[in-house]
Amino acid sequence: MADDSAGPVAGCYVCDKHRGLRHAMPGGPLWADELTVVTHIDPRDTAVDDVYLGHLLVEPRRHAPGLADLTADEARHVGQWASHAARALREEAGAEHVYAAVIGDGVPHLHLHLMPRYPGTPREYWWDRVNEWPDGPHGGVAEAAELVARLRSVTP
Repeated sequence: MADDSAGPVAGCYVCDKHRGLRHAMPGGPLWADELTVVTHIDPRDTAVDDVYLGHLLVEPRRHAPGLADLTADEARHVGQWASHAARALREEAGAEHVYAAVIGDGVPHLHLHLMPRYPGTPREYWWDRVNEWPDGPHGGVAEAAELVARLRSVTP
């Protein structure tokens, strides 16, 4: 069972992001509540100048390394926000499918990746290569912030 008293962990990328100790997220959080934050992946945190547009992260506010560490309430909120974000990607961004993955090898604070597959994506780029599609929508901070504003218009 998760430790409900665990506060932010110093040096944790996600904890620092939620506390405002890192640069502002493109467009700010899409949605947030007392337990969960949904954001767009930030181009400034990658080795390239742009990111796959629509690549969202659903994160618990409390430092929880993995799915098994979530409380029942956190798990419910993560699931509800993931469902809402996937619906927004479909309705507002035109995704035909949304992939979800928890990897957790690089950052030990749970972050659920949501990655849309847009119409016309060749089959060889489906699933874990969807963001490598050269003709897929990619952009920098401004483009990610613009998409965030559009997605945010889809109310929970």
